[in-house]
Amino acid sequence: MIEAWIPITIAAAFFQNLRSAIQKHLTGSLSNTGAAYARFFYALPLAALYFLGLRHLGGFDYPQVNPTFLLYCLAGGICQIVFTVFLLWLFSFRSFAVGTTFSKLEVVMVAVLGAIVLGDDLGPHALLAVVISAIGVVLLTMGATRVSPRALAGSLLEKPSLIGFACAAWLGGSVVCFRGASLSLHHDNAVMAAASTLVTSLAIQTVLMGAYLALVERGQFTRLLASWRWASLVGLTGMLASCGWFTAFTMINASYVRALGQVELVFTYVATVFVFRERISTLETLGIVLIGVAIVLIVLVD
Repeated sequence: MIEAWIPITIAAAFFQNLRSAIQKHLTGSLSNTGAAYARFFYALPLAALYFLGLRHLGGFDYPQVNPTFLLYCLAGGICQIVFTVFLLWLFSFRSFAVGTTFSKLEVVMVAVLGAIVLGDDLGPHALLAVVISAIGVVLLTMGATRVSPRALAGSLLEKPSLIGFACAAWLGGSVVCFRGASLSLHHDNAVMAAASTLVTSLAIQTVLMGAYLALVERGQFTRLLASWRWASLVGLTGMLASCGWFTAFTMINASYVRALGQVELVFTYVATVFVFRERISTLETLGIVLIGVAIVLIVLVD
């Protein structure tokens, strides 16, 4: 029997892919920071309705909020914002392709930080799946960005590469903190615990990024409201993706979730080859094969 976290993760990956596609429509009317803020600003009220619906329609009790929970939510929210800032910084470099490759090592960071911070343990099959998934994503990214193995090896200590590593660490840190927040509630329902973490984290991120925009990019608020059609869709799909991710993180080790979440790259690969009839490189094909192997291993983990 398929465990619940598996279809939830696949759904989360689908909605994240959809959110990214929709978000491209905002790049012309909003700055990069403004477009990123849309996912928090428009997702927060929807997440609040979801949370209240679970309580009043689903009959789930409100969790007992504690200082550890709030600290994890704050840390996770900040990590995710810093990740976005570092990613935008990475794209400002002409040689950002190499750094982008290293930024894909997030699944490894989740495994390492999860073990250090939360004491999460990986069995041998799951650990192998995480490593294979990471290698597959790196090869896929190398193929897509046309980065050679020699260029990758020779750029380990260059600034774009270090920023790429930092991106992976910040994103991995946010995942581990969000899982830690949900677990700290000790609630008997993973869905409600995850919803609590989602609403609290979104509120923190909305306030923090809103304060930044008010001080530095004040005009973005007006543009954000004027772009409400596309921006609200970004918020909706982002909220649905986050609901899936947070729920899956609460149910099982986040490394499993992020490794399986690479299925979105498989979706993109299939569409590229069979729908758009585009040619892809050997490295991309090898990367997809390895990701597929990792997904099978993850699904078969006891």
